[in-house]
Amino acid sequence: QTSKAPIQRYADTISSYFVPAVIYIALITFMVWFSIIKVEVGFAIITAVAVLVIACPCALGLATPTAIMVGTGKGAKHGILIKGGEALETAHRLKHIVFDKTGTITKGKPELTNLIAIGKITEKQVLSIAASIEKDSEHPLAEAIVNKGKSEKISFKRTTGFKALIGRGITSKIASTKYYFGNQKLMQEQKIKVSKSVQAQMQALEQEGKTAMLLASTKRVLGIVAVADAIKEDSPKAIAQLITLGIVPYMITGDNPRTARAIAKKAGIPAKNVFAEVMPADKAKYVKKLQKRGKFKVAMVGDGINDAPALAQADIGIAMGSGTDVAMETGQIVLMKPSLIGVVKAIKLSRQTMSKIRQNMFWALAYNSLGIPIAAGLLYPWTGWLLNPMIAGGAMALSSVSVISNSLLLKLKKL
Repeated sequence: QTSKAPIQRYADTISSYFVPAVIYIALITFMVWFSIIKVEVGFAIITAVAVLVIACPCALGLATPTAIMVGTGKGAKHGILIKGGEALETAHRLKHIVFDKTGTITKGKPELTNLIAIGKITEKQVLSIAASIEKDSEHPLAEAIVNKGKSEKISFKRTTGFKALIGRGITSKIASTKYYFGNQKLMQEQKIKVSKSVQAQMQALEQEGKTAMLLASTKRVLGIVAVADAIKEDSPKAIAQLITLGIVPYMITGDNPRTARAIAKKAGIPAKNVFAEVMPADKAKYVKKLQKRGKFKVAMVGDGINDAPALAQADIGIAMGSGTDVAMETGQIVLMKPSLIGVVKAIKLSRQTMSKIRQNMFWALAYNSLGIPIAAGLLYPWTGWLLNPMIAGGAMALSSVSVISNSLLLKLKKL
C-alpha cells in the first residue's frame, strides 16, 4: 500500500510544474492589484494569499494513494493479495493471460483411470511395476499412480537407478530389469517399438483429456497407464468472463497436444491458444513471445516451482495460494483461494481502481483550475465578490475530502 504506482509519477510531475506556476500567479495577482489597479496593499495581499491557499495541490497528491489503499484493502477482503501499486495499475492493461494447466485450470489431484496390459503381463503387474518405479518421483501424476497402488494393496518392489527424464518420463531398475515409463518421445529415444494398436488406444484416451503413459522394458511395451486431472468446476466460468472482458486466454502444459486440446476445450480455451509439450524451462519463452506481439500486457497464472520463471517474465505474475512458496514469492498478485474467479476479480478491481484515480485527478485539477481565477479576484470588478483566504482554506480542505470520499466509494463496487 505504501509503494507508488506509475501513475503517481504523473501526478508528481504535474505538481512539480503546478506549484511554481501557482506561486508566479500569486505574485502576478499581487502586482496587478497593487501596481496596476492601485488598490490598498492589504487587498492585494488577501488576493495573493487566497490564490496560494485554494491552489494547494493536496487533492492531487491524494488522488492516487487513497485509491490504491482502498483497492488493495478491498482485494485482500476478497482473497486477492496485491504486492504494490504497480501490479494493481498494470493489471487493467492486460490483454493476454497464460494459464498453467495442472493445479491452475485443473484441480491438481490426478487419479489413475485406466490400466491396459499388453502381451502376457497382467494389469496388476503393470500397476505394481509402475507404482514401484514412480514412488521415488515428485510429479503429481506419480502420486496418483502410487496412491492407486496403495489402494490396491500391491507389493512395492525395490528399485535402483531412478532417473527423471524431464518432459519425457522416468527410468528405473527392478532387480536386473530396466524399465521406462513415460510418453512416446521416451519410447522413440530408447528405440522401443510402439505398435499401431497401442498408439490408437493412447489417442483414444488422450482425446478424453487423459494423460496416457507407456510402461516398457528395454525390449517391448508392457502396458498403458492413463491418469486424469479433473477441471475445477469454476474454471470454464472464469475463462468465459475473461473473454467477455476482452482478455485472450492461453493454456500451457507439458501434455501432448491431444490431451491438452481436450482439457482446453472443456475450459473454453480455443485450440489455437494451446501450447502443448512445453518443457518446464521453456514456459517463460512462450510468455516472452506473446509480449513481443505488441504493446499489450501479458499475465501468467501458475502454482508450481516450474512456473516461477514464467511468472517472473510476465508483466503480471498471478500465483495460486494453494501452490508452492516459490510461485507465491515470484507472483505480484497472489490468489488465496484456488479459484480462477480470483483472476477475473483482480482485473475488475484494477480497472475500478484506475477509474477512481482518473476521476480523482480530473476533479483535483478541475477544482484548482476553476478556483484560482476566482481567488485572484477575476469576478470582483463585476460582482464585488472577493474570496476570503479562510473560505479558500475551507474549500481546499473540502477538495481533499471529496477525493478521499470518491476513493472510498470503491468499496461499494461489485467484483
